[in-house]
Amino acid sequence: MPTLAQLRAFLAVAEHLHFREAASTLRISQPTLSGNIAALEEVLDQQLVERTTRKVLLTPAGERVTEHARRVLAAVGDLMGEVAQNRAPFSGPAHLGVIPTVAPYVLPALLPMFAKRFPRLKLTVHEAKTETILEEVRAGRLDMVLLALPTEVTGLVEEPLYDEDFLLAVPEDHPLAASEEPLGRAALKGLDIVLLNQGHCLREQAIDVCREVGARATATTYATSLPTLVQLVAGGLGVTLLPESAVPVETGKRVRLALRRFTPPAPGRTIGLAYRASSARAAEHAQLAKAVRSAVRQRRLPVQIIT
Repeated sequence: MPTLAQLRAFLAVAEHLHFREAASTLRISQPTLSGNIAALEEVLDQQLVERTTRKVLLTPAGERVTEHARRVLAAVGDLMGEVAQNRAPFSGPAHLGVIPTVAPYVLPALLPMFAKRFPRLKLTVHEAKTETILEEVRAGRLDMVLLALPTEVTGLVEEPLYDEDFLLAVPEDHPLAASEEPLGRAALKGLDIVLLNQGHCLREQAIDVCREVGARATATTYATSLPTLVQLVAGGLGVTLLPESAVPVETGKRVRLALRRFTPPAPGRTIGLAYRASSARAAEHAQLAKAVRSAVRQRRLPVQIIT
């Protein structure tokens, strides 16, 4: 195969049509330049240049090789430039996975922060269920994932960001809607609890809370998203547990439901950033976790920051 040195030597001759000027441009001796050209011709089994006593001419094969050499060397230059850029902290591509029960409520705080504090970081966001983004980060297709902790996946570093409470969402005409006093978890007994579909970690967390007090979940009604879940509750199809960060977005005057808090310790979840321990950029990811905490705090989301 041709070497880069051979291609550079040939391209310099093709551009200058003069061996001495080409050698001077590359800062190598003329014998070295001639040796590289001869070696390239031998590798390609083609005469590329025609030498006369007064000038240098390119053969038809040399004209064709010139275009290929330009493309190859330009591509190598782009490669080296991109690698050099990516070596700089907080620059280059970064792929972030986020679960659906976090993305709509936290990304409005994170995306402006990333654009302002890390302008050279080319962030792309992938929203998917927990199992999918965990598989993607382990395979190296995602750099970081924002999800509920713990993941119980070996090889990942988990950076807890914040805790948040679950609130009980009930229809506005439900008996539990009449009071504002905090509820004990035992109040879940006897209620039809509507859940998200399989694959959402929020579903499993809600089931765990119900299991603690012997409550049951409605097996016939499931939702694909939190907005749908809220509408099902408002329509009288049951009650549900709602992460507090979702409340400002998913509830309002037009949504006919009531929210009740639980007595401490309230059920809830921990949201964090996870990334591969083996990642060459693990130290940067740890710094990004700090920046995420700061952005969530400045946004004043109804959560408890973990420092």
